[in-house]
Amino acid sequence: MSTTKESIGFIGVGYMGQGMASCILAKGFRLTVMGHRNRKPVEELKAAGAAEAATPKELAGKASIIFLCVTGSPQVEQVVNGPDGIAAGAQPGTVIVDCSTSDPVSTVALAERLAAIGLHLCDAPLGGTPAQAKLGQLSTMIGADSAVFERIRPVCEAWAQKIVHLGPVGDGHKMKLLNNFLSLGYGAIYAEALTLAQKVGITPQTFDSVITGGRMECGFYRTFMQYVLERDRDAHKFTLSNALKDVRYLESLANAAGVPNPVGGAVKNVYAAAVASGKGEDYVPMLSDFVAAQSKVSLG
Repeated sequence: MSTTKESIGFIGVGYMGQGMASCILAKGFRLTVMGHRNRKPVEELKAAGAAEAATPKELAGKASIIFLCVTGSPQVEQVVNGPDGIAAGAQPGTVIVDCSTSDPVSTVALAERLAAIGLHLCDAPLGGTPAQAKLGQLSTMIGADSAVFERIRPVCEAWAQKIVHLGPVGDGHKMKLLNNFLSLGYGAIYAEALTLAQKVGITPQTFDSVITGGRMECGFYRTFMQYVLERDRDAHKFTLSNALKDVRYLESLANAAGVPNPVGGAVKNVYAAAVASGKGEDYVPMLSDFVAAQSKVSLG
């Protein structure tokens, strides 16, 4: 099948997905999206030329490559295998691209089940922010066989400026968990460092004046501090509940590999405490307020 003739489906037009889907439309691909609990992104995409399907099964009947951008493995399994799922409506040869941060063990098992009915699964988790998604400036780490990778690459190029083909199915999700371990680990460290700094008389502004321009500055630091310094809630729209899910997946991966994960466990517990206190829908930079409050200081 010629890649120029591919019809694209997209399930999960949330913070990241809407920007990705709009980039796919802008590159001239035919796009069908599935109804989302938030109608605003769906209606905006329809106004730009997308069609809408009511169920994954209906969408699968209209698409040769289907992108999923949902919460994690349970949601992927439901979208694919449910009674009105993709598997019930897809033609042989259809490619399902899981852009979620999922459990690699689940990904590999699902890929094997789909291969038995002539469907292809690959994992293409994301790096970047919703703002970068809108600009087509995300990165992606892809697990897929070579032929499937070549089919999906022209579509991925619509929304990603950095594409790395890591190897077989599952490798993308493994690398994504490692990547998120680094970023979420930094988030926990930033929160604790800022709290200690404030407690001993060094304000977040002074702290930032030292870090900015030095070796410890990075893109994640900048969006984290955009919230801390400017109270911009939308600086990094990734919830604490999603963060906790990811570090729990990392723990599962480490357990399966027989690798001690003491730092990962400590990071997980910071996010678990925040979520348990009712902060699950707060965004990752807001972890700083939760940690500070535990020591009775304010960063605002």
